[in-house]
Amino acid sequence: MIDLATISALVVEANPTMRTQLRTMLNMSGISKVQFAVTAGVAVRKLRDTRYDLILCEYHLGDGQDGQHLLEDLRHHSIIPLTTLFVMVTGERQYERVVSAAELAPNDYILKPFAADTLHDRIQKSLEKREAFMPAYRLIELGNAPDAIAACATGEENYPQWTVDFMRLRAELYLASGNADEAQRLYTEILLTRSIPWAKLGLAKTLYMQKRYAESEDILQGLVAENDLFLDAYDWLSRTREAAGELEGARTVLTTATNLSPHRIGRLRRLGELAIETGDHEAAEKVLTEVVRKGKYSDFRDPEDHVRLIQAQLGRGDTVQAEATIRDLERSMLGLDKTSSCSSLSSAMVHIKKGDHAKAGDAIRNLTSDGANTSGLSLGLKKELARACFASNMTEHGTEVILDIMRNAADERTMESTKTILRDAGKPELCEQLSTQMQGEVKDLVAEGARKAQSGDFDGAVQFMLSAVRKMPGNIHVLFNATLALLKHVENCGWNERFAEQARTLMERARLLDPGNARLPALTTYYYNLLKKYGIQP
Repeated sequence: MIDLATISALVVEANPTMRTQLRTMLNMSGISKVQFAVTAGVAVRKLRDTRYDLILCEYHLGDGQDGQHLLEDLRHHSIIPLTTLFVMVTGERQYERVVSAAELAPNDYILKPFAADTLHDRIQKSLEKREAFMPAYRLIELGNAPDAIAACATGEENYPQWTVDFMRLRAELYLASGNADEAQRLYTEILLTRSIPWAKLGLAKTLYMQKRYAESEDILQGLVAENDLFLDAYDWLSRTREAAGELEGARTVLTTATNLSPHRIGRLRRLGELAIETGDHEAAEKVLTEVVRKGKYSDFRDPEDHVRLIQAQLGRGDTVQAEATIRDLERSMLGLDKTSSCSSLSSAMVHIKKGDHAKAGDAIRNLTSDGANTSGLSLGLKKELARACFASNMTEHGTEVILDIMRNAADERTMESTKTILRDAGKPELCEQLSTQMQGEVKDLVAEGARKAQSGDFDGAVQFMLSAVRKMPGNIHVLFNATLALLKHVENCGWNERFAEQARTLMERARLLDPGNARLPALTTYYYNLLKKYGIQP
């Protein structure tokens, strides 16, 4: 039995009476280190500063927030580790349907009303399960996916009562490592024993990573038909349709999901973006107004939301409202890194709409006077900047922005959209010219780095490829070859802590940009084999 006196807990509950009851129950269980958060925002701030063993969270948190949203935010933004238990408290009987389908499920959930001994038993059971998973969790926190996968396989043998849970974690690790084939095999194996919604979702994700969009969509459509509360399946169905170029279909799915769960900012944001892309600026303005309203009070607010709203308002021709949104951006997002660049870009967009290209040019020059001002912008807003440059007859600036996008494009859709910008600007001749230039740059950089490594100049290869990364920080080919140069240096010249850490960081960046890339598993294995060769603990 685990000594509960050593356990620290955070109770997330708005109701003061319920907070008191939960603290009393925890105290009766032996947990005396208890703190409180009355809102999701307070919880996020506390969890940024302090690590807890247990989070006991009410499902309904008020103001459109719920415990499931909070859990997803905490996991997606890596605010809590896997070792922190998240237990949901709810009187919502349909929550069983929600949690059975959730991509990110709590460690446990308890339906109200319940007694103190019920809470004690559930916490004890969750802690015992955590102990069984602790070896894998620690390896995951260290970024050591191969050994974490092996730890899961060992866990399946030692703890047969949690075999499916270990298989699920192992499959998720394969997905995160870019090994879609192994993940697909595991999810298929799970589904042979019983039909589990999260396993079907996982299988659909593996097919998505392999660009088998039609097969993925079939599974996802079946999931939402079986459970209309399966919000994660809606999100992946929308993403799959979008990847297949079906933007209207993607938007329809997200509209259904937001009607079911209208408070998820990330989902609303993407719906607004799709409305803009499909030309429905009135719908986009309605959705993005809500995103901006909710975002002002979020710990994850982003000044770019105001710019998207301004895109929609200008799409309707409403420059007066767009100017009001700029003032709100400057006031409500004061002090954030991207506020200044977002304000300058928005001003340029408004001036162009009003036909004042001189003032638009001034705003663009203000934005591009310091390269750092644009580096933090998303690719979507960089595209808007390129359009603004060409509309203001700042062809040189626009060309540089397009090249920056191309150098960091992670997929063909991004490349095609930049070509569309050039065609719309009446510069179709630049399409192939810039594309050829960018491809030539990448080819030359990679070839030169390889030549240096083959000649034994491992120092030169590393320096050359790291210089290439600084030039193209989002280019998959450059990231992979820079990682390879660093690892070859470690293999041939001896252990180098700094180079090993740089290699791990570049691999993670590549994994985020292109999680299904076939080169990821081999590169990851190479990295961890080198750690073992030198007896280094990751």
